[in-house]
Amino acid sequence: MPRLSCVFTLSYHISSSRFFLIAQLFQGDRNIVFIFPRSINSFVTCSLLGKKKKKEKLFKVKVPQVDSGLDMIIMAPVLLILLGATEILQADLLPDDKISLLPPVNFTIKVTGLAQVLLRWEPNPDQEQRNVNLEYQVKINAPKEDDYETRITESKCVTILHKGFSASVRTILQNDHSLLASSWASAELHAPPGSPGTSVVNLTCTTNTTADNYSHLRPYQVSLHCTWLVGTDAPEDTQYFLYYRYGSWTEECQEYSKDSTGRNIACWFPRTFIHSRGRDRLAVLVNGSSKHSAIKPFDQLFALHAIDQINPPLNVTAEIEGTRLSIQWEKPVSAFPIHCFDYEVKIHNARNGYLQIEKMMTNAFISIIDDLSKYDVQVRAAVSSMCREAGLWSEWSQPIYVGKDEHKPLREWFLIVLMATICFILLILLLICRICHLWIKLFPPIPAPKSNIKDLFVTANYEKAGSVETEIEVISYIEKPGVETLEDSVF
Repeated sequence: MPRLSCVFTLSYHISSSRFFLIAQLFQGDRNIVFIFPRSINSFVTCSLLGKKKKKEKLFKVKVPQVDSGLDMIIMAPVLLILLGATEILQADLLPDDKISLLPPVNFTIKVTGLAQVLLRWEPNPDQEQRNVNLEYQVKINAPKEDDYETRITESKCVTILHKGFSASVRTILQNDHSLLASSWASAELHAPPGSPGTSVVNLTCTTNTTADNYSHLRPYQVSLHCTWLVGTDAPEDTQYFLYYRYGSWTEECQEYSKDSTGRNIACWFPRTFIHSRGRDRLAVLVNGSSKHSAIKPFDQLFALHAIDQINPPLNVTAEIEGTRLSIQWEKPVSAFPIHCFDYEVKIHNARNGYLQIEKMMTNAFISIIDDLSKYDVQVRAAVSSMCREAGLWSEWSQPIYVGKDEHKPLREWFLIVLMATICFILLILLLICRICHLWIKLFPPIPAPKSNIKDLFVTANYEKAGSVETEIEVISYIEKPGVETLEDSVF
């Protein structure tokens, strides 16, 4: 058993000229407080505070009259011990605080908007009422599991509903060491009717912010553009219709784009109720109609930071001073202030193809470059994670060209390419002629005519007198270089 401890405090109340004795008795986690007033027919007020059991009991015990404050102090321990022991024994004899928890009743699920339901229940009327704070645990079973706790008897839930929805709730009681819980009470919403394969697929949406110079209350307007594909098993006469909900606003699309068969496949909202800096999720529903089949609806939730298409930065300028390239720009058209943007700068060297990309948080950048080259500069932006969750980057701004190299006109480039092509073809022909001796075959050399002068170089044949045999000599012609050799003659 825990050790018993006592603390005494004597106080004097000036305005009433009365003494008060305050005594505290401690045993374990119990704290008993006694207040003794100095008056005739006074009462002792005893307060029992149980930390674990979280309850308070008040007792009044009549105290006999005493002559002095000192006598009261002397008798106080006796009364304190008697009353304290009685109260402690009474507290020890009390039954344990374990109570039986009953599940809530009349648990209902009601659709209150696009992709939004309201869960509502009531405490069990048979639940034992004690001075305790009961709570409720809500568990989402479908389409996606989740659970949370609440003290109230209703809860809103934002979720897709084309797959159906089911949830459960139970009563819980928590203390320092354990959790008491009742059984579950459950409810369900069935999936909406429709033939399989008739709902839209690949639903995608993007938002974009534009300036509204005609409204001072809302200087920025948010547009919404959504596209989808027709269901694989949807009849040819199927027609789709799109709705969106943001917060408490719901709106139907009025501007559709159609495919070749006349079915709606895209929607455009030039102005919406979407807040340009909002954090709520966007709910989009596409349902349909057909004479041949029931079209199954399809809904989807979008986080704004994931679909918001940021505008490119404005007024991008670039200047070169020697080897120093200075780039400046202004923030995009957006409701976010200037400190809420990250930027990327892209510098492309047109001469050697070198590409440099730098990321920064300011709207200016300086780079050291080669002053003999020409550069094209582009900038893009994205909302910083300091202002909301990271999202999409904008498109690159229009390129700005700086530097000395100028683009040659198209006609000049054409002449240069044409001359280079002609020279290349002529070179190839010359090589072919040289390798195949085509020139000699096409244009053979003309032989030179015979000359009588060559007769001077002929050695006449002679006959030996008195000889029967005739000596035959070969007449040879001595030719000059470059003259064709004549055939040998025999005399």
